[in-house]
Amino acid sequence: MCTYNTEHATITGSGKGRTGWMALTDATVYFDHPVHAQAEHTLNIDLTGAGEAAGNRIAVELTAASARELVAAIERALGNVPPGLL
Repeated sequence: MCTYNTEHATITGSGKGRTGWMALTDATVYFDHPVHAQAEHTLNIDLTGAGEAAGNRIAVELTAASARELVAAIERALGNVPPGLL
């Protein structure tokens, strides 16, 4: 079953795609069937940059457990940064 629930976020960062490094400006996150991951459903994240060709993106497919662990690891990493650096 597909949820069709898609979230969008404006981001600032860089990522390395098939043509090299690019500025990242947008994230699309959704839970659906993966293209490549060996799972029935995954949390899919597409990172793109303004002005990039439609196919130039960074795609991530994570199991729900892996996605939650990634969120927790990000929170732990940010929680350990001295306030002046954020």
